[in-house]
Amino acid sequence: MTDIEYIKKYSNPKDLENNLKRLKNGEAVQYIIGNVDFYGNIIKVNHDVLIPRFETEELLEKSINYINKYFKNPKILDIGTGSGCIAITLKKEIPNSIVDASDISLKALKIAKENALNNKVDINLIQSNIFENINKKYDVLISNPPYIDINDTEIMDIVKNNEPHSALYAPNKGLFFYEEILKNSKNYLNKKSFIAFEIGYKQAYEIKEIALKYYPNSNIVIEKDLSNKDRFIFIFNNCE
Repeated sequence: MTDIEYIKKYSNPKDLENNLKRLKNGEAVQYIIGNVDFYGNIIKVNHDVLIPRFETEELLEKSINYINKYFKNPKILDIGTGSGCIAITLKKEIPNSIVDASDISLKALKIAKENALNNKVDINLIQSNIFENINKKYDVLISNPPYIDINDTEIMDIVKNNEPHSALYAPNKGLFFYEEILKNSKNYLNKKSFIAFEIGYKQAYEIKEIALKYYPNSNIVIEKDLSNKDRFIFIFNNCE
């Protein structure tokens, strides 16, 4: 289905002309319609949050399999939750889990709260700059942090011109948040635990080196997405 066909199918008839104009002006179709189907859940989006992508669905599918393999009643922290799509999906797919979701943006947390209510799940939303307001320990830490290099020239205009830059770009060649999370994460993880990251497809080995610095004795696994690109890193601690 083309974007024009999508707009025609899902627009309120009275908004159709204006929505087609917004599309022509380069606005992302998901923001025009106001939601996206993510892992079978309807997730509200606006310009305060990143548009959920297929790769993040893959991150969740892999993570859910690992969680079910290693834990019975998992305590999960989603850092940089944005729209809440990761946390909401985890709670729906693993009902006996406790899911906390954090974000530095109060505007994003407002959207995440709406999405949690609309999807009828109970997740705990926390305004926090990474671990700043986190005071518990978890079995699983999952994050799709900002990872685009500030100087990246490959990013598409529709992404650059629509989505919140705070959710896209990161200093240190896009590696800043991985380092910040990993260097402090042991204080917030149980002895048996794992970390799940979505990453930029060129960053796998640099992020693995960062992970080895803080978790030299852990099992660190790079996994590919459906396009055969390195897209996920899992760090397993005592998960035999």
